[in-house]
Amino acid sequence: MYDKIINLLLIFLIIFTPVAFGSMELWAFSIMELTILLIIILWAIQSIIVRPRASEKSFNSAIRDPQSAIATVLLCLFLLLILFQMISLPSGLIKVISPKTFELRNFLSISDPQSAIRNPHFSISFFPFLTQIEFFKWLTLGGLFIFFLRWKPLEQGDRTKKQLILVMMAVGVLESLYGIFEFFSGHHHILHLEAESLVSAVTGTFINRNYLAGYLLMVIPVSIGFLFSREVVQDIRYGSWRERLSSLDGKTVLIGFGVIVMILGLLFSASRMGIVSLLLSFSLISFLFRNPEKGKRFSKTAVLIFGLALLWAAWIGLDAVISRFFSVAESFEGRWEIWVNTFQIFKDFPLFGSGLGTFIQVFPMYRSFHILGLVTHSENDFLQLLSETGILGAGLLAALFFYLLFKAFSGIRALSRREPARYIGLGGLVGILALMFHSLVERNIQVPANAFLYTFIMALVLRTSIGGVNKPDNLIAQ
Repeated sequence: MYDKIINLLLIFLIIFTPVAFGSMELWAFSIMELTILLIIILWAIQSIIVRPRASEKSFNSAIRDPQSAIATVLLCLFLLLILFQMISLPSGLIKVISPKTFELRNFLSISDPQSAIRNPHFSISFFPFLTQIEFFKWLTLGGLFIFFLRWKPLEQGDRTKKQLILVMMAVGVLESLYGIFEFFSGHHHILHLEAESLVSAVTGTFINRNYLAGYLLMVIPVSIGFLFSREVVQDIRYGSWRERLSSLDGKTVLIGFGVIVMILGLLFSASRMGIVSLLLSFSLISFLFRNPEKGKRFSKTAVLIFGLALLWAAWIGLDAVISRFFSVAESFEGRWEIWVNTFQIFKDFPLFGSGLGTFIQVFPMYRSFHILGLVTHSENDFLQLLSETGILGAGLLAALFFYLLFKAFSGIRALSRREPARYIGLGGLVGILALMFHSLVERNIQVPANAFLYTFIMALVLRTSIGGVNKPDNLIAQ
């Protein structure tokens, strides 16, 4: 019963987080956090009350497993660092560990000299409340990640994993179809909101084309991996390409069509870096999904899918998409100025940063150019993270990411090419890398819907790679 309820809550999150405008509003990501908290509570109750012996074995295996232990320690150290940013510390200590924070605090207190006397303690974070909001986001997603790594129904070969992947694919297809309809029909709405200025391209239910592009960059490779996992069994039974085509069932064709629709959605989002990331991810897919045993240099299926999507898009008309690439120089110039100013923040707060989530408040003090409105993000997830958490926080997350990436890739390599799980793992891995590449000039992890999906896919890849070594025949039997 507990597993069924948890599964329903996960399906709700997969559907809700992108549909609710990417969960960018306070009410939306609050619902996301509360649902994740409920999932973790149900899992804890199940582990303690329903399956006490199984949970004890799982706990002991977690302690003996160096992979989980190292990942958990790195994640906990990062969260402790964010907590440290919010703690009120003596001004003398702040002067030593973050001189620029001490200097700016004194400068801002000139208008009220008595404030320094009344409150000789202050935090590293300039706006602890904003840091607290971001802390809870990272805490809930970190807890969800650990839950995914330990949740038994997500083991390889279980139908729960297939259910969640299919729901994710369905959401990606529906987001693309809805965005295409709103853009080409001229209706230009995002759900109930009239958004003539925002819907200048396909955005789905996201408020920005780049957020939809980041979302689809993760869903498309996983969907292709799932498609290949279904075809592996047919490859074993059938030899020629003609026999293979004739043996395709309706579900396989439907999945392939869904992938094409999502590619169309990404192309017509006109996200330049999103399109470049898509091309790079398909290059990786065509290389990683090839069968060298048959002398193939690339996967014909992947090339065929992308080719069909490109032909369909060209038939509709790619003029608006292509014209966006002619303004790259102007867009890059604006981003470069933001990056330079953001790097200056890092130079002034090199060790602990200015406080997680404080970019929107700190950046105006460093802005060297005129702009209408506010700069809400640095157009680079990694640079903004560096400015907000310093080299300590960014270093911990970089170590965690590359460690998990290495373990996932090593585990996937151990899987045979005859195992369907290999392709799901590779697809998820390509999706993660594509999102990271896209984040060089955009924000993705800061979008709650994308952060949630990223957490799920990363855990899925790790469970596939680790579980696949121990149970290599489960998916083949299905």
